[in-house]
Amino acid sequence: MTILKRASTTALMLTLIGAAASGSAGVLDPDCTAQKAAKSAAAKATVGVGGRCSPAEAAKDTAKRAAGGVDKGAVKQAPGAAKDTAKKAVK
Repeated sequence: MTILKRASTTALMLTLIGAAASGSAGVLDPDCTAQKAAKSAAAKATVGVGGRCSPAEAAKDTAKRAAGGVDKGAVKQAPGAAKDTAKKAVK
């Protein structure tokens, strides 16, 4: 009887651990900003574990936003916005 009870308890614990891990998975591609990258770097320097935003990721996401927005990984640009984007990039 104790073996059955132990097996069911183990199965329950594994199920709860799996549910908790999948619930806290978060977004695969976070929207990184300079502030998030700075917080991640500070946490990595202090605690030893940082977030998912690096300065390179923040620069890439900022460039996507400047180009006209991000929609499911594809960069979309409004017609006629190429001139505005080029002016912003030069500044």
